[in-house]
Amino acid sequence: MSDCPPLEGRTDPGGPAGLAGLTDLPDLPDLTHLDATPRPVTGPRIARLARQLQGARDAAARDALTEAFWAEAARTGTPFVEELDDAPGHRAVTFLWRGHRATRRVLLLARGITDRDRLADSLLHHLPGTDIWYLGHRLRADHRGSYRMVADISAGAVPADPVLLQRRLLALRAHAGADPLNQDRIPARWRDAQDSVFALPAAPPQPWTGSLPSGGPSPDGPHSGSLPSGGASSAAPHSGSPQSGDRRSGGRRSRVPRDGTPRGTVERHTLAAGALGVERDVWVYLPPDAVPYRPAREPGERGGDRLPLLVLCDGDMWFGKLGLRDTVDALIADGVLPPLAVLAPDAVGTATRRLELGGRESYVSFLADEVVPWASARWPLTGRAGRTVVAGQGLGGMTALYAGLTRPERFGAVVAQSPSLWWRPGLEPGAVAPDAVGTPWLATLAAGLRDGLPAGRDGVRGAVVHFDVGLHEGALAEHAEALRAVLRARGHRVTRNLHNGGHDYACWRGFLADALVRLMGTGADASADPGAGPDIGTGTALDVDATGSQGGTGLIRSSAGCP
Repeated sequence: MSDCPPLEGRTDPGGPAGLAGLTDLPDLPDLTHLDATPRPVTGPRIARLARQLQGARDAAARDALTEAFWAEAARTGTPFVEELDDAPGHRAVTFLWRGHRATRRVLLLARGITDRDRLADSLLHHLPGTDIWYLGHRLRADHRGSYRMVADISAGAVPADPVLLQRRLLALRAHAGADPLNQDRIPARWRDAQDSVFALPAAPPQPWTGSLPSGGPSPDGPHSGSLPSGGASSAAPHSGSPQSGDRRSGGRRSRVPRDGTPRGTVERHTLAAGALGVERDVWVYLPPDAVPYRPAREPGERGGDRLPLLVLCDGDMWFGKLGLRDTVDALIADGVLPPLAVLAPDAVGTATRRLELGGRESYVSFLADEVVPWASARWPLTGRAGRTVVAGQGLGGMTALYAGLTRPERFGAVVAQSPSLWWRPGLEPGAVAPDAVGTPWLATLAAGLRDGLPAGRDGVRGAVVHFDVGLHEGALAEHAEALRAVLRARGHRVTRNLHNGGHDYACWRGFLADALVRLMGTGADASADPGAGPDIGTGTALDVDATGSQGGTGLIRSSAGCP
């Protein structure tokens, strides 16, 4: 581990070369000293409308005010995002629903905001005499998240008992869908549906997550690095939901034309997974111009002729729904990632995922001893742990951590996004351990490993570990900190990005791209064997605490060559 003192900051032109030159990205304020807890608030626009309705002379005037309000909402998009005079680092975010005579209540399901155990707190308020339902939250201005909404139009009396009301609202969740007035959406995980997404003006940019055109010229979205004073995108002055191409939501940052981006290929193969006793589909991404077939050990071939490798859990989500190919294509075209391959097995379904993912030796054996060797026999993939990353989210993040800690000779780096550190052996499938679990089981396991140090058995060094953790994920930040302390004490190089969000693909999709650039980016040490390709982390900021950063592309500075 480096003896250099931690360096913190936003961006540094002298940092990783793969991240230098991103001068067209907005210079976002550091808000980490401000309270990020969601607080109830009535936004200025709703408060003004309520006053106007009270002063209206008759029903026709009230109807006219209501129609004008909805015309504005349709024009700008929702939720409304407004500045607060007494809280400059926060915004009033107002979620809206247009009801009708049968609407009895409306429920907001927002990751990082809605408390599943107290759903009544997320019921929208009805503005009397109108069809307007609203719920406002004061959020820190770097918040990003996804949400769904649902109206209850059931017959019968509203349960007065809080327990019965909670039960009714839990059942209502199955019918929730995207916000009709918000066109920024993300596919839902296990349903054929979409969730809505909003990002406040200081949320970390996601410049590589937008979908690329299938063909033909396509204009770039707005590229301004400044934030409108109203705290919203220029295309939607009252909405925190960036329009297509917005820098925070997925617009390309590079000077490579969108329609000129070389396209990689994605294939889906079925493998006999001996370690699991079943067959599994595996998504395979190969970069543009990759060799379709070549033995992994061709005589005289140098290591640099082989592709760096990402092994990623939940391939059905990343490739089947989120379009990860577009993101990786963009990263490669922008020159911040070298051409690489991705192997991503399907998770199949909720029940199978809970049975297989977590700290399970069988699934790690499937990845390390079956998936990677199978692919290496067909494509020119690296065999070096120093150029191989394993990544996952939730239970997949737990799997990635377990793989990196127990198989460091195969996986040289780990990206653990919101890892389910509550998991421990012996839990019933589907059970979640309570937050108060003390030291995570994985931290105890890591402390007892004998080969965790860089000078471990057979010269295998410990894996580099990167965490992405949301502020609104219960005790996860505390558990990740406990594990991080153990890993650093064992000699692992560890970073953590603590961001203002929840357990959410809307956050993970941007931070996964950032983590790959950080770990595998083209700014690594050029002094390595020109044919070998650099190991992970050769020239990147891997020995410092990223807590002070907000993720996105506001990266911590490099610790290489300490001052």
